[in-house]
Amino acid sequence: MRNWGLLVVVAAILAGCGVLGQSGDQEVELGAWEYFVRDPDPAAARTKMADATAAGLGAVITNAFWEPGRTSPPAQEVTELRNAAEAAVAAKIKPLVIVQSPGSKTTPNTAELRGQFAQYAAAVVRAVPAYGTVIVGNEPNLNRFWLPQYGPAGEDVAARDYLALLAETYDAVKEVSPDIRVVGGATAPRGGDDPDSSRPTHSPTQFIRDLGRYYRESGRDRPVMDAYAHHPYLERSEVPPDFAHPKTTTISLADYDKLVDLLKEAFDGTAQVGEDLPILYTEFGVQSVIPEDKLSDYTNVETPVAKDAVPEETQAKYYRQAYELACDQDTVVGFYIFHIWDEPDLLGWQSGVYYADHTPKSSRDDLADLRSC
Repeated sequence: MRNWGLLVVVAAILAGCGVLGQSGDQEVELGAWEYFVRDPDPAAARTKMADATAAGLGAVITNAFWEPGRTSPPAQEVTELRNAAEAAVAAKIKPLVIVQSPGSKTTPNTAELRGQFAQYAAAVVRAVPAYGTVIVGNEPNLNRFWLPQYGPAGEDVAARDYLALLAETYDAVKEVSPDIRVVGGATAPRGGDDPDSSRPTHSPTQFIRDLGRYYRESGRDRPVMDAYAHHPYLERSEVPPDFAHPKTTTISLADYDKLVDLLKEAFDGTAQVGEDLPILYTEFGVQSVIPEDKLSDYTNVETPVAKDAVPEETQAKYYRQAYELACDQDTVVGFYIFHIWDEPDLLGWQSGVYYADHTPKSSRDDLADLRSC
């Protein structure tokens, strides 16, 4: 849900790692979304991945950032992505990659930019074949990452343009290998659905409906995604994971039935799977209180913003409850926390199971114990 950030694993590696529970016949992968597993130093990348292993994680998502004009990643980015992937594979952790633009100023919303983005995504997996899952974009229903959201008549141009990007990227990546999983959506849990708002956004409810409508209108006779990603954050860290939103357009962890019904409404009866589409919860975070003796490792300590932060024990409890919820949801195949480590800026996000100095919180060991549901 923020700038950086969470994942999914194949059955063979999961069986080898002994990690994860089951939802019916589906294994629910436990992982994390973490940009900072990337590193120019292979040894440093291996050290970072050891933290993921110690936390019991079976997969890690990292980011590749496309910018206008690029059709392939620069050498430095390839090096960092390769180091992260090789460290993950050595640790029996599945590496995944999200390809996104840095923010709304670089939205790939024209035919030329979509073509560049799709070529870039294909070039990433061609350069680093270990990335067998590609997530396309990040929270396109929010103006933080995608503009424009609305057209002159109030129409949802964000869903229209994102669908076009998803389709073109799907085709480009599948040309590299038909076995690569392409994941769409990565939607934020809330949005305003008000074109006149000073912060134009779409709820995931409206966004998914519009994705389906534009897909049907396109006449496309093949899929645009193999799975759907969603970020089921609660409104505040102090809200328990089982809090549902039956009367609003928000979609959090306890709103699984709403999400499945929307995917069914959007795509069933077309070439794109809807109701049975695998779901990945690729970002979920609960911020914990930073103890006084750890504050020296953070910046902006004079402006603490995480007023909803909970004790580490509560963070551990909520991560456990959230994973158990995911395990009871038939089409969910992955649950990923955001982050592994706290962001060192207290204006950022402190949901990791390690402090900013990479020492473990008490919740780290609780997460590592989540070996079955």
